Amino acid sequence: MSQRRRLPNSLRWRAVGWMEMGLSQADAARRLNVSRSVVQQLWDQYQSEDAVSRRPVPGRPRATTPAEDRFLALSARRRRTTTMPQLVADHFQATGRRISATTVRNRLHNAGLYARRPVVCVPLNGRQRRNHLCWAREHVSWMQQQWASVLFTDESRFTMESDSGRLLIWREQRTRYHQSNTVERHSYRGGGILVWAGISLGGHTDLHVFHGGTVTGLRYRDEILDPYVRPYAAAIGNDFILMDDNARPHRARIVEEYLEDHGLERMEWPARSPDLNPIKHLWDYLGREVAALNPPPRSLHELKQGLLCVWSSLPIPVSDNLINIMGNRCRQCIQVRGGHIPYLNPFLYCFYAILPHNTVMCCFLQEWTFPQRLLFLL
Repeated sequence: MSQRRRLPNSLRWRAVGWMEMGLSQADAARRLNVSRSVVQQLWDQYQSEDAVSRRPVPGRPRATTPAEDRFLALSARRRRTTTMPQLVADHFQATGRRISATTVRNRLHNAGLYARRPVVCVPLNGRQRRNHLCWAREHVSWMQQQWASVLFTDESRFTMESDSGRLLIWREQRTRYHQSNTVERHSYRGGGILVWAGISLGGHTDLHVFHGGTVTGLRYRDEILDPYVRPYAAAIGNDFILMDDNARPHRARIVEEYLEDHGLERMEWPARSPDLNPIKHLWDYLGREVAALNPPPRSLHELKQGLLCVWSSLPIPVSDNLINIMGNRCRQCIQVRGGHIPYLNPFLYCFYAILPHNTVMCCFLQEWTFPQRLLFLL
């Protein structure tokens, strides 16, 4: 519901001046674009009180002044992790007056600030940021044919109990510790499985499950490079490039010797850059798809079978689109000067269209796609 328009004092006195000069109330109302009753009330007030200012409005005055509102918003922006009680204490220390946490929350909302979960990222120092920036500048102009020769690989651990902070429940007030509103969780999250996989334009490797023990350079060579990477490199051709992160098993001497002996080129990868690796998105996708299985996995064996089943049915356009937007990812990294970039999620929106002759077209749209562009694509 829109607020009523209030006439400033300058227009109120102007209306009175017009009517003293002989202008009718209807004409004055027409000039001010208000109703005739408003002008009549102004004239009656002027005749009885010799004034046209707004009368005091009943009601409780605001607990804070505009300057105090700006102070609260500035304090929250300077210290993003500050709590509501801390802001209340800061206001009391600055003004000597106490206000409620609800008032602080309302003032922050008016300033466009809302309490949200922060994005958790790996810490970056200055050297690592410069390395990210140099890598992005080097690869921002790469064409699709160049990205097509890269095999992006990574490991990920999946557990029986998710550690995601997305879990929410519906409950009544003051029922936080009711049995139906609690979630039992082991400190070790019920055990887990470590997997490895790789993606490239037009395909992906099989999902490999590591069985027991720590992954060493020897295991990485015997279980990953020899059975998966080497045949994949032969299929791609002489332009093949292996992308793996800087984990200790990946940089072991035995691994370096194996790659050199078989002529496998490795991409120089900046340290602490998971947001640049497109396969990172697939782990989140894989975890959500496995969690949505009916019934959900109840043992490590069922978890393993679910991961293998979901990975084997992974649509190729999903992994292709992740690689096709590597240029956008590099440009964003350059814009933030090597800092953290958002995890672009290009398979949030998936549309299927039935074309003539029963041909199915699958269209994966990125999260920044607008409806107008959607109509153009479909």
